[in-house]
Amino acid sequence: MPLTSQDEARAALAAAGQLPDAEIDLAAVALQFARIDAPDADWRATAAALSELAQGAVAAAAADGEADAGDPERRRMLLAGLIHGRLGYAGDAEAYDDLANANLIRVVERRRGLPIALGILWLHAAEAAGWSAHGVDFPGHFLVAVEGARGQALVDVFAGGTGLQAPDLRRLIKRIEGDRAELRPGLLRLLDKRGALLRLQNNIKLRRLRGGDLPGALDCTEDMLRLAPDHAALWREAGLMNQRLDRIGAALGCLDRSLELEPEGEAAARTRMVAEELRHRLN
Repeated sequence: MPLTSQDEARAALAAAGQLPDAEIDLAAVALQFARIDAPDADWRATAAALSELAQGAVAAAAADGEADAGDPERRRMLLAGLIHGRLGYAGDAEAYDDLANANLIRVVERRRGLPIALGILWLHAAEAAGWSAHGVDFPGHFLVAVEGARGQALVDVFAGGTGLQAPDLRRLIKRIEGDRAELRPGLLRLLDKRGALLRLQNNIKLRRLRGGDLPGALDCTEDMLRLAPDHAALWREAGLMNQRLDRIGAALGCLDRSLELEPEGEAAARTRMVAEELRHRLN
């Protein structure tokens, strides 16, 4: 029997899960996640659009000596002009919770998406141009940092690629956490490629949970584990979801794996209690 599109995508995720973070092709893996979620969509058209984006970034870098020499603000402006200007991508504020906003195929089709999905396009373009960039795990709002010889430019990709300075970050954290929130150490934590992809999929998982689709949320978690097979917290989540679905054997397998990866700490102690209770149910 030939492999389905979802089978192929899951095999690609498992292969990417064996790679060191630096070797992960961020946009290509996001595309595999999207194929699983939208198996009937034209993923090849999205692959072609990603190639077009990369080619546009290369051309923009070659045409601007100041940016290519290392000016991060100039790099931000060029990428914003390409992604949000010429190609028309924007944050979807009107239907923010739509699952399509976290599916790269649908994002490319609609030119609308969540911050993390748009951020993956930014990171893909920057890498194609030969520029250093990384995700920033800002609370509740994914950002991108474009680097250069003169420092870095922080970017709000959901707001059309606008640059962010300290006062902007302060307003942003207050909007997310409330008027008493202030800037503090650790707010601009670097997010590696695997972490960015897990954050992308976490949006789908949480929306499925809120919609009462527990089997769908578990499927999403299992796909995340293909990319991050050593992620103890994800194994715990998968175990608890299996437990709620009364799949006791599968739940124990997941919980035991989480304990192999993370045998100490409060989370491990709680996991052992749940696992012991489940074993009693099997006896």
